[in-house]
Amino acid sequence: MKVLLLSNNNNVKALYDWLVEKENDVTLFHDPITVKVIDELTPDLVISFNYQHIVKEDVINCLGDKIINMHTSFLPWNKGASPNMWSFIEDTPKGVTIHRLEKGFDTGKIIIQKELEFDENTETLSSTYSKLNEEIAQLLMDNWEMISTGNYELKDQNGKGSYHRTSDLEALLKGQHIDYSMTIKEFKEFVKKCEAL
Repeated sequence: MKVLLLSNNNNVKALYDWLVEKENDVTLFHDPITVKVIDELTPDLVISFNYQHIVKEDVINCLGDKIINMHTSFLPWNKGASPNMWSFIEDTPKGVTIHRLEKGFDTGKIIIQKELEFDENTETLSSTYSKLNEEIAQLLMDNWEMISTGNYELKDQNGKGSYHRTSDLEALLKGQHIDYSMTIKEFKEFVKKCEAL
């Protein structure tokens, strides 16, 4: 199977290696994706995972049901940027979701998702970020046959959920530096102090 993996993050390496081990022809792509690239590579499936570029509508239309996104939130909660942090700031459900990529940020129908819980007294921003990325990669691996063949039932995202831009977090933190080794409990206290500035 020809897989085009869109990512700008090193945490995609384990998934890339696993896909190659499964005898897929995998291309890792970092630049903005275009219809021309799709025409040249002719992928059977495109996977977006920690990809910093917006996939344009013409590319989505060209691919149809052959493009999915891996998002480290329990959609419809925390669409957009920094989903891990916002799940703690707003005390919303935490988890990972694999969904069809559609126009709009993380709005596509859900293929599969998993809700997670974290101990806020011991887990840190760094450890929760790592666990979310590990869990979503494992979710794809565990369900690869279903996902790669398209043998799944899509589910609508229930409720409005939430959406955040990068600028939303910047505005909230008011220029204060985040220490990713702080526990989630400490992070919540840090956010309250930022809000009071």
